[in-house]
Amino acid sequence: MTSQVSSPAEHADEADEAGEALVGGQRRPPGEKEVRQLDRVIIRFAGDSGDGMQLTGDRFTSETASYGNDLSTLPNFPAEIRAPAGTLPGVSSFQVHFADHDILTPGDAPHVLVAMNPAALKANIADVPRGGEIIVNTDEFAKRAMAKVGYETSPLEDGSLDGYSVHPVPLTTLTIEALKQFGLSRKEAERSKNMFALGLLSWMYHRPTEGTEKFLRAKFAKKPQIAEANVAAFRAGWNFGETTEDFAVSYEVAPAGTAFPTGTYRNISGNLALSYGLIAASRQADLPLYLGSYPITPASDILHELSRHKNFGVRTFQAEDEIAGIGAALGAAFGGSLAVTTTSGPGVALKSETIGLAVSLELPLLVVDIQRGGPSTGLPTKTEQADLLQAMYGRNGEAPVPVVAPRTPADCFDAALDAARIALTYRTPVLLLSDGYLANGSEPWRIPDLDELPDLRTRFATGPNHTLEDGTEVFWPYKRDPHTLARPWAVPGTPGLEHRVGGIEKQDGTGNISYDPANHDFMVRTRQAKIDGIEVPDLEVDDPDGARTLVLGWGSTYGPITAAVRRIRREGGAVAQAHLRHLNPFPRNLGEVLGRYDKVVVPEMNLGQLATLIRARFLVDAQPYNQVNGMPFKAEQLAAALKEAIDD
Repeated sequence: MTSQVSSPAEHADEADEAGEALVGGQRRPPGEKEVRQLDRVIIRFAGDSGDGMQLTGDRFTSETASYGNDLSTLPNFPAEIRAPAGTLPGVSSFQVHFADHDILTPGDAPHVLVAMNPAALKANIADVPRGGEIIVNTDEFAKRAMAKVGYETSPLEDGSLDGYSVHPVPLTTLTIEALKQFGLSRKEAERSKNMFALGLLSWMYHRPTEGTEKFLRAKFAKKPQIAEANVAAFRAGWNFGETTEDFAVSYEVAPAGTAFPTGTYRNISGNLALSYGLIAASRQADLPLYLGSYPITPASDILHELSRHKNFGVRTFQAEDEIAGIGAALGAAFGGSLAVTTTSGPGVALKSETIGLAVSLELPLLVVDIQRGGPSTGLPTKTEQADLLQAMYGRNGEAPVPVVAPRTPADCFDAALDAARIALTYRTPVLLLSDGYLANGSEPWRIPDLDELPDLRTRFATGPNHTLEDGTEVFWPYKRDPHTLARPWAVPGTPGLEHRVGGIEKQDGTGNISYDPANHDFMVRTRQAKIDGIEVPDLEVDDPDGARTLVLGWGSTYGPITAAVRRIRREGGAVAQAHLRHLNPFPRNLGEVLGRYDKVVVPEMNLGQLATLIRARFLVDAQPYNQVNGMPFKAEQLAAALKEAIDD
């Protein structure tokens, strides 16, 4: 990943005397605007939380995906349903990075900022590099609006933006003018200014338009006048770009034809991919999917999505609280369903007792934690990786639970399948740790063929499994599989398989209540051995140059770490990279991998939780590199830290 937009198309200045210019190797007639070829672009849409910036960014992203570019997105919005208008805390933004090659992050800094008001400009200007383009809605730069965010003079007039390419556009006025024919009130017409901005940017970067117009008509199908008004605003924005002299250049970013393996692709967010992964797991396991959940940011989208898929045998239950949600899910697991509960960090804390009960009952249960900033309510819409130790140890007693973490939005699909495999095979609750960055971000995803999906079918107990000394055949609910140590899964109502369940310690084999010290010791060690024995792939290491420094990550840090590693290698540096999906148990070769390197650097969006585990387990002096500001790492920032570690 490079740090700057590539240069304009070569020979653009070689116009002949007739006034023609070269465009992609072709002569451009007089009056036709110049088209420059770029290899990648980063755009950030920013405005009030009510300005529709998330919708605008999402539509631009969808059209970019259909065009064939590789892409990565970063939605960033306040926690309030409607934050105070025109204030810095109320700014909502959506950043999209698209390219003609493989990319890994939403980008460190936007090349183009669309600022819908003074607050959006002030909140984001520090991230825009000098020379970057800024499209400003001048209608919103009234004295009162500027004073609200601390502007004593207009930044459009005081020279503070002289280092940027500023395009002053009266977006609100132009939108209202374009929608006069619809007889809308000024307030109603103003709401379409985000579509005007989308149309302008779609012209500027040659994005397809048909999908957006179809989307708008479907979204507002019950309000056809509003639908057509939004389509008209969108087209007006496109036409403005085509006709105004202020935008003399448009840009093309070619499809990323060589970045993807052959297949059918769609743009997908992490939460959507995770939802599809859960449905696929239930189909591959031939089990009904049951979700018991309580709405919580940023996990609620999974509940919303799964509720749409009753045709796949999905049942969703919106409980009155977190405890009821997981309690219902655990009951569904007892009844023979692939059971899931979704939440974020605060909800995991409330669910911890029932997770412990699932450990004791030894039933398959997926606990999906979409991490966010904490502690307590913390930062509901910002990302963090600070629930790792809670996932590992946040229960009373010795209650080991496998932990799986996806690394990209698309990887959430595979991680869900993997978590289901572990839960069903080993009869255990599994914690799947995604986060807000993955959940809300998106990227292209290759839709897998059905024969690529794992077979997750499992067998229920159907009859007696143990013979007593007197020859009587009985069912022992805690008689274990000798390979996996999993106990049998007996669905209630199966004749002859009645058995006791509950949180009190069980006797090995029979499942009867037991207070025997030796039995408790045996059961605790057996449950731990079951988790330790889970089969996970060996850790793969990317080390083409025989480096002395290893950067080890987990979860959503994969993109920024990989981008940073690429930068270092392009500059001649040597650094090895490995990324963990399985955090409990660790891959069996992890200790051997760590022992190969003089230095191990562990970047995390917490204060060093994986580094702490690595130090304790392997006695390796892992060096943490931490960030807890609610935002993902930037590749440039990580590259600098890794260079320092290499040179030290």
